[in-house]
Amino acid sequence: MSNNSSLSSPAQDYLERLALEVRHPGQRRDLLSGGAAHSTLFELHQSLSPDATFEGEDAANGSILKRLELAYGASPLAPPSVLKPDADGRSQINTAPPLKRTPMAPKPWTTSPFERFAKSRKLKQGTLKPWQRKTEAPVAPSRHHWQKVGSARRWVLILLTVAQSAMAVTYMTSILPYKGTAPLEIAILILFALLFAWVSSGFWTALMGFFQLLKGRDRFSITASATPDTPIEDSARTALVMPICNEDVDRVFAGLKATYESVQRSGEGRLFDFYVLSDTYDPELCLAEQHAWMRLCKEVDGFGHIFYRRRRRRVKRKSGNIDDFCRRWGGQYRYMLVLDADSVMTGTCLKRLVQLMEANPNAGIIQSAPVAAGSNNLYSRLQQFATSVYGPLFTAGLHFWQLGESHYWGHNAIIRVEPFMYYCSLAPLPGKGALAGEILSHDFVEAALMRRAGWGVWIAYDLPGSFEEMPPSLLEELQRDRRWCHGNLMNFRLFMVRGMHPVHRAVFLTGVMSYLSAPLWFLFLVLSTAMLAVHTLSAPVYFPEPGMLHPQWPEWHPGKAVALFSTTLTLLFLPKILSVILIWVKGAKWYGGRGRLGLSMVLESLFSMMLAPVRMLFHTRFVLAALLGIKIKWTSPSRDSSETPWREAIMRHGPQTILGVVWTAGVYYLDPRFLWWLAPIVGALMLSIPVSVISSKVGLGLKSRASRLFLIPEEANPARELRATKRYVRHAEALRETPRFIDAVVDPVENAFACAMGVARHGVSPALERSRRRYLEEVLEHGPEQVPNALRLQLLDDPVLLSRLHYTVWNERDRYPAWVDETYEHRPPPRFV
Repeated sequence: MSNNSSLSSPAQDYLERLALEVRHPGQRRDLLSGGAAHSTLFELHQSLSPDATFEGEDAANGSILKRLELAYGASPLAPPSVLKPDADGRSQINTAPPLKRTPMAPKPWTTSPFERFAKSRKLKQGTLKPWQRKTEAPVAPSRHHWQKVGSARRWVLILLTVAQSAMAVTYMTSILPYKGTAPLEIAILILFALLFAWVSSGFWTALMGFFQLLKGRDRFSITASATPDTPIEDSARTALVMPICNEDVDRVFAGLKATYESVQRSGEGRLFDFYVLSDTYDPELCLAEQHAWMRLCKEVDGFGHIFYRRRRRRVKRKSGNIDDFCRRWGGQYRYMLVLDADSVMTGTCLKRLVQLMEANPNAGIIQSAPVAAGSNNLYSRLQQFATSVYGPLFTAGLHFWQLGESHYWGHNAIIRVEPFMYYCSLAPLPGKGALAGEILSHDFVEAALMRRAGWGVWIAYDLPGSFEEMPPSLLEELQRDRRWCHGNLMNFRLFMVRGMHPVHRAVFLTGVMSYLSAPLWFLFLVLSTAMLAVHTLSAPVYFPEPGMLHPQWPEWHPGKAVALFSTTLTLLFLPKILSVILIWVKGAKWYGGRGRLGLSMVLESLFSMMLAPVRMLFHTRFVLAALLGIKIKWTSPSRDSSETPWREAIMRHGPQTILGVVWTAGVYYLDPRFLWWLAPIVGALMLSIPVSVISSKVGLGLKSRASRLFLIPEEANPARELRATKRYVRHAEALRETPRFIDAVVDPVENAFACAMGVARHGVSPALERSRRRYLEEVLEHGPEQVPNALRLQLLDDPVLLSRLHYTVWNERDRYPAWVDETYEHRPPPRFV
């Protein structure tokens, strides 16, 4: 430092720290020479903003723009239309377009038929006013021919499933010792019927998907309704919205950048705007998102097309975030395309979705079929392989049976905004308990409401260019499943709601069965073991009913049991074999060749068999917890990699391992021969700990890729957008660390940026000033390390409060030394003369 005694003053310390951020040497000299004449921090801020009128502790508010100009020099931080004064003269970075509000009100649910009957009586009697919206309803489309075709196809599916299940149940009855007459056998038959029907419906879905893909054409495919060269009107404006919450910031904005650049290359960039809708409540991640947004806009010149908004009130999770966007800006767009935090889409795919919407005015939602890609863990590569190889059969099969009454998966789908805003806002489920309140799995419900209103919901199963990522480990996938399980159980309360299409009632049912099948399967296995115990430990009953003249001999038929077991395995694994055959027919080059593809299918099938019992127990636990209102606290430990530590695996899978050991010992005691049937179940449970750990290894995933195992086209010949995403992630990770919360408070330039990004720009009121004074005192009392997250978010939202804290920690540095000292603890002191 200089030998001048005034250098120890807060003003001079502040000046030198600011000078370190100035890029141009001449500007740095002018700043230091001009600022040296000011003995107080207030005078220094006034010299930086001579035209500002801020007094006292608000003086730093006036110098925000000058501090940003000094730091960014000839390359301005943002254009004047984005970085400009607000109504009170404070510098503001406008991260979102001007509001154009549109009303959007959810209609309350009436889930009980009895309550609906009571309401209808009150409406007829005039004692209850009908619920009405303030806006006019969109004109619903007329009925189309495909609806009759879809209905006929679904009746065929029902007949096939029922007939096949009836045959299986009849055969199962002949296997049981008392031919299904004993109470325990009746319970087993009921569970078997439900589970076999579930397997059968999946088999017929995959089989029809195989024939559809083998044929290569489908006259009812939504993608056949418009050609790729169909022109798009300028009025078909589309918003790409990406709701995020505490996500990996580098990955989010890398995927967004790759998608944005692809859209520009498609030649239709004028139609698309991008919105990052943040519900993040981690202050450090909030700062990272702000910097990433600014960096992205500067790199691709995306100001005016890429917007960022962080909600201060996080209501209704993801669906509430999308509702908030619709109310603020939805009226400016004809379509909305929802992305997940890990989504990447090509410009060609986005363009095609808009063309398909334009060609089908009766379509309310068109869901693309995202392909999993981009992961390196062995577990995620196995899941990527499964979704890439087997997934198309099931997706095409769903389209065959459902047509325009299909699924919406919540992301990588385009939505017609006007009917969505009018019909698809979600009210909380009435009542109390775990299955009431905010709807968790909003996508199925929104699709059902869109179809109820008359618009179609389609799957563009043959549209390429849509990508997502898989969870890196079994435990992380199960965390996601817990939320989905709870959401699907809640959705089933809407099964009897008036006006729902039968297909979407079935969707609610299949959503429940996706998780309810686990406790049913577990109960089936428990009852089978109990039946073994009964017949081993008790004497046979030859006259189960009074008055019988002839004895009923209990008979086992192992041969028939093997035949039925083989049939069930065929239904489960034939779709996988057909998927591989289909790829062999069309070309297996990008799957590692025919031999590697076949071997990968066998290895993946063995792996999925080992995971099935583990998932069964976890899903059983999730279902019981949701039904009983038990909250499962599950917070994964902080770790640098995505691999599962042994300690966590033991904690999560230990009870399953113990159950497997006890179950094996019990069955061995009763009848060792029965272990041959039960070995796949108990063996998988006993091996769950090492399987969970080993499958999460990145090294094994990379080795399997080098060996061309579990290879998919997105790895062997990745799209340009996927390559760009990986490159941008590496580039972001190589940059200097994102500023911390304490930097946003203390550092002159980081504080200026954070203040300019603040969104709580209120007028002046005594109550507001009292609140700010109380918050400021509380923050200073806590110190930099002890400020609660809620208060940190309050500071980041309020530019006036953040600016006052910035001014106070510098001006009263002797009183609050920890702020400045901790900020610059690992930085060298400035040495300007």
